[in-house]
Amino acid sequence: MASVRRLKKDIVELTAQLIGDCIDYVEYFDNADEEKAVAIISDAVKMHNEAIDRANHPDGKDNPKLVKAHYNKLQEDFVKGIDDAYAELEKLVKE
Repeated sequence: MASVRRLKKDIVELTAQLIGDCIDYVEYFDNADEEKAVAIISDAVKMHNEAIDRANHPDGKDNPKLVKAHYNKLQEDFVKGIDDAYAELEKLVKE
């Protein structure tokens, strides 16, 4: 991890990309399921807020090993959440 600032920027960028892709799906597909797309967007916003909150409040501030482990876990959880959301969007596109 390079920095907390870069991590937060990545969280914002990935969330914005996912939301943009959901909006594109709704706009460009005639048989788009808007409710499911909005649910994906809602989950993405919740995931974004939780990730930013976790980035702002690391566990074990005085122990560098705990802080590093905290941020590594945050990255893993967030990337997994984004991957899961894209998998849901992919299912919608294939329908």
